[in-house]
Amino acid sequence: MTSDSALRIIATNEAADIGSVMQDVGRRARAAARKVALSPTEQRNAALLAMAEALRARSAKILAANAQDLIDGKAAGLSGSFIDRLALDEKRLAAIADAVAEVADLPDPLGRVLAEWTRPNGLRFERVATPLGVIAVIFESRPNVTADAGALCLKSGNAAILRTGSDSFRSSTEIAAAMREGLEAAGLPADAIQLVPTRDRAAVGEILSGLNGNIDVVVPRGGKSLVARVQSEARVPVFAHLDGNCHVYVDAKADLAMAREILLNAKLRRTGVCGAAETLLVDEACATTHLAPLVIALLDAGCAVRGDAAVQAIDARVTPASDEDWATEYLDTIIAAKVVPGLDAAIDHIERYGSHHTDAIVTANEVAAARFLAEVDSAIVIHNASTQFADGGEFGFGAEIGIATGRMHARGPVGVEQLCSFKYRVHGAGQTRP
Repeated sequence: MTSDSALRIIATNEAADIGSVMQDVGRRARAAARKVALSPTEQRNAALLAMAEALRARSAKILAANAQDLIDGKAAGLSGSFIDRLALDEKRLAAIADAVAEVADLPDPLGRVLAEWTRPNGLRFERVATPLGVIAVIFESRPNVTADAGALCLKSGNAAILRTGSDSFRSSTEIAAAMREGLEAAGLPADAIQLVPTRDRAAVGEILSGLNGNIDVVVPRGGKSLVARVQSEARVPVFAHLDGNCHVYVDAKADLAMAREILLNAKLRRTGVCGAAETLLVDEACATTHLAPLVIALLDAGCAVRGDAAVQAIDARVTPASDEDWATEYLDTIIAAKVVPGLDAAIDHIERYGSHHTDAIVTANEVAAARFLAEVDSAIVIHNASTQFADGGEFGFGAEIGIATGRMHARGPVGVEQLCSFKYRVHGAGQTRP
């Protein structure tokens, strides 16, 4: 039976007991993980290249499945930003395939000697990178995560269990079939990448239980409610990916033209991504020259602005901002805007309302920039560039599983290096401990 047909048979078997189905997924993932962990670099890279080719070859099937997902999503009244995250076209699908191929070009993270030293007794110690094992990724409407997560897990010697939202189930099923085809073409087990074969939400609970010890880490990619549930219920470690309430702070010494370009890109390039700016902060020292041009540029570009009194005074199209607005990830053509009395106030605002994801300062003042980069406690802090660079591909990681906003093990874009653990190798010459 081919990996494609296996996926389809299971995917349509909605009557199957979810618990037993998921336990089987876990067992097969663990068996596949052991084989992938021991596979040579060349074999994993060959699989990645075969996956990219399979994605290109299956483009018609994938786009047809996505078209049906979009029809259902629009009928269900999904927001425009949600539809944007769900939608695929030939250009986006080609980019997904290219990203998978690019992962093959990354250095192999496995077997790297992270540190080594020799003790006075002659024992030589090495700390060496190893796979985490089986990684479960729970995500919502982005079908590209199926390919990104599968590719990164394979490159780092892990097996992946991928649970997509019901809105992108058809698209993700077709993408997963291509990924499994690439694994088999390189002689690796197709079960190293498994899409959870049901829309039933009970499958999430089974994943969070750890599948009888077969899952090593869970990565949630979605809204606050999903992440909160994962953090509350998971019995295995979690790479937390909270919402992206990202800020652009325009300092007193900001170049206005640069600030305008950065702000419009950070907010409007793609409003539905987690690196999209949701709040504009402007230093009162430059408000007389900078505030109106920035606010009007946003409004004229079709972005709704919710502001404090100073921002409302700029244009009648600005609506009042509530306290809730400062803490909101809109993922839409809406931004909150506020005038602050300097750098300290900007940092305090970000600390109070931000999500520790990505925050940027626009300034020619290197001292102010250095303070912002040091004192803003976010996974990614940026000087004079758009927050939309919060992306593993832009970091040179090939792709990402998500942006980790916690502080344990991984932070920022989670790429192949962050999907590794380590073990110690100890070399002796007959030493015994007294």
